[in-house]
Amino acid sequence: MSVSKKSTHATWTDSDDAPELSDEWFENADLHQGEKLVRRGRPKSAAPSVAISLRLPPDVLERWKSTGPGWQTRMVASLKNHAPKGRGH
Repeated sequence: MSVSKKSTHATWTDSDDAPELSDEWFENADLHQGEKLVRRGRPKSAAPSVAISLRLPPDVLERWKSTGPGWQTRMVASLKNHAPKGRGH
């Protein structure tokens, strides 16, 4: 016995029934200058940080974290201050 299929025809929508575009929609829209897509947000850094995997003793990590928000930035500053001088520096 064959099973009858449900109707799959598309329903027509009047373009006059489309919702109006809001200010929020335009704020989130892509911006083009000619053919070029203008990227939004923070510009790419000339010297981006590099992600690494580093094993630290738990007590050292907890001491850094206990200093509050921004602990990673402070850790980087400390590493910079205590880094060995490279050749030619």
